[in-house]
Amino acid sequence: MMKAKQFEISKSVIAVILGGGAGSRLYPLTSTRSKPAVPIAGKYRLVDIPISNCINSKINRMFVLTQYNSASLNKHIKNAYQFSAFSSGFVDILAAEQTPDSLGWFQGTADAVRQSLKHIGNNDFEYVLILSGDQLYQMDFSDMLQNHIDKGADITIATIPVGDREAPEFGILKANEDQFITSFVEKPAKEILADWVSDTGAEMQEQGRNYLASMGIYIFNRKLLFDLLLIDKKEATDFGKEIMPSSIDQHKVVSFQYEGYWTDIGNIYSFYEANLALTMEIPPFNLFDNTKTIFSRSRMLPPIKITDTHIKSSILAEGCILHGASIENSVVGIRTRIGKETQIISTYIMGSDYYETILEMNYSIEKGIPKMGIGERCFIKNAIVDKNCRIGNDVSITGGTHLPDSDHSLYTVKDGIVVIKKMAIIPDGFVI
Repeated sequence: MMKAKQFEISKSVIAVILGGGAGSRLYPLTSTRSKPAVPIAGKYRLVDIPISNCINSKINRMFVLTQYNSASLNKHIKNAYQFSAFSSGFVDILAAEQTPDSLGWFQGTADAVRQSLKHIGNNDFEYVLILSGDQLYQMDFSDMLQNHIDKGADITIATIPVGDREAPEFGILKANEDQFITSFVEKPAKEILADWVSDTGAEMQEQGRNYLASMGIYIFNRKLLFDLLLIDKKEATDFGKEIMPSSIDQHKVVSFQYEGYWTDIGNIYSFYEANLALTMEIPPFNLFDNTKTIFSRSRMLPPIKITDTHIKSSILAEGCILHGASIENSVVGIRTRIGKETQIISTYIMGSDYYETILEMNYSIEKGIPKMGIGERCFIKNAIVDKNCRIGNDVSITGGTHLPDSDHSLYTVKDGIVVIKKMAIIPDGFVI
C-alpha cells in the first residue's frame, strides 16, 4: 500500500534544483564552472546529490536552474541523465534568459523560480519540490511529501537541528507541537538566539542542537507558488529572506525535521571537510548504501593500477595509476597519476578528464612541462588539487594555519587549505 501511495505522489511532483549564484565563496573551484558542477568524492558532481535523492525518492522530473559558468554542468547532465523513451522522466537545464517580460539575470532564489515558471508550468503536477544544488545529504523526499499531504500544508520547510555556532548562518524558525511554523528569522544575531530555542528532541538537545534551521528545501502547492511569485509577492527575490517570513501568518507552513547527515557546501573549508570525511571508517555520508545510490556519469574507466604504494584511510576513484610512496586520509579522483616516492596526506585530488598518450608525455617533457598528474618525490598535505593539473617533481605543498589567505596565479589559500587551480602547471621544485 505504501509503495503505491509513494508512486502516486511522485507522479504529481516536479523538482526544481537551484544552481546558485556565482559561488564566490568556493572560488577558485567556481572560476570556470558553476557550483553544482564542482567535482566531489573523486567521481561525482555536487548536482548529482539532489538529483540522486530525487531518483531514489521516485521523483524523476527535474529542472536545474543556473546562470553562471553553466557549460560544464550542461555537458555533465546531458551525459549522465538520459531516461528511457518509455519514461516521463527528465533532468532539464533552465538557464537565465532575456525575454520581453524579463531582461535581467536571476536576482535570487525566488526570482529564479519565478522566471522559470513559464517552462515549469507546462507540466502536469500538484507540488513543487525546491532544492539547493550545493548540499551533501541523503534524504527520502517521499516521506516529506507524505507529511506535507497528511498535514494539509501549503508549504513545507525541511529543517535540521543546529547548535549555537551554526545558527547565525541559517534561517531559524520555531514550530508548535503540530509542527506548524509560528515564526521565522533569517540569519539571527547571536544576541537574540536565546529567544529561538526549540524542542528538537532529547537526542538533539544532548548534542547542543537546540535550534531548527531551514535546509533550503521546500515543498509548495502548485497554485500557491504561482500566486505568490506572480501576484502576491511578485517583487520578492529570495525565499528565505522574503517569501517564508511573510507566508507564516497567511498560510499553513509546516516544519519537517530531518536528523541525518547534512552539510551546506558553502565555502572551501566545508567542501574540503566534507570530502575528507568520506575517508572515515564509518563516514557520515554513506556512498555504499544500496538503497541510496549516488548516480553520475558512467565513464567506463579501467581499474586502478597500484605499484608499491601504501594506502591508509583513503578513497580512490576509477582509472588511477599510482606509483607513490603513500596516500593517507585522502580522496583521489578519476584518472589520477601519482609518481614514485610521493606522499599525499589529507588532500583531495580531483583527477583528470583524459589520459595523456606516451607521445604527448614525451612532447611535454621535451618542452619542460610536467606530465599530467603529480610527479615524483612530491609532498602534498592539506590541499585540494583541481582537475587536469600538472605538478612536477620534488614539489612540496603544505597547507595549514601558518599560511595567510591569498590568491596567486597557480593557487589560492583559504582557511589554511591550498587550492591548486584547474589546469595549473606547477614546475619542478616548487614550494608552498
